[in-house]
Amino acid sequence: MRKMGEIRCFLLDMDGTINLGQVLLPGAKEFMDYIIESGREYLFLTNNSSKDGSHYVKKMTNLGIPCDADHVLTSGDATVIYLNQQKEHARVYLMGTPELEATFRKAGITLTDQNPDFVVLGFDMTLTYEKLRKGCDFVRDGVTYIATHPDFNCPVENGFIPDTGSMIELIKASTGKVPKVIGKPNAEIIACAFKRREKFKQKDFAMVGDRVYTDIRTGVNAGITSILVLSGESTVDDLKSNGIEATFVVDGVGDIYKALVEYDKTHV
Repeated sequence: MRKMGEIRCFLLDMDGTINLGQVLLPGAKEFMDYIIESGREYLFLTNNSSKDGSHYVKKMTNLGIPCDADHVLTSGDATVIYLNQQKEHARVYLMGTPELEATFRKAGITLTDQNPDFVVLGFDMTLTYEKLRKGCDFVRDGVTYIATHPDFNCPVENGFIPDTGSMIELIKASTGKVPKVIGKPNAEIIACAFKRREKFKQKDFAMVGDRVYTDIRTGVNAGITSILVLSGESTVDDLKSNGIEATFVVDGVGDIYKALVEYDKTHV
């Protein structure tokens, strides 16, 4: 088993791992600073498709974490890449926030509620009954149905709010159909992440996150080190109930920081 100190590039979840809302989790600043100080690299890999990449750049920067556009990959970004690979200038019926809509339009995708090529479900905090009704009609009619990510809940400072996975279940109850999912833990977003950091080999990566069914399964699916932090949604019991083994389980990213420092002291 590889040691934490051997990891050269960390794929990092944000909510529940590095921060909760506008608050950094314990040890996060030290961990992020040390990644840079020690010559390692990182990429924030988030399933939250309600915001665009610039939102997370600003958010992390305001929290004191060095971050630019190259450090952020959202499930919305990966979905856009996937759609453009399937069909250039695709017509999409999107259930998503205005920020996600802007990301799609910027990529040359036409958003429409007339004869779409695809139905896409994002983390739509602006979801209305009318948007949902139209989406379900298209899904029933056989339009290719895609979701940005499968997370059931999104952690916030005072608990959790329903995420895209919950909306997937609602649409399934109405239509009997499930979407192709792009975000963690699926191959499409993993391929995008590896391409962003293509100078590294597979063995150099680790996925760090607080959700077993997305973050840790991402590590398993990608064949890379996985580190479960217990600072967000999942517990140790969730590993067993999901039939998944994490490479490491820690209380938070502060423990990873300590492990890196100790490793580097003896491997100078």
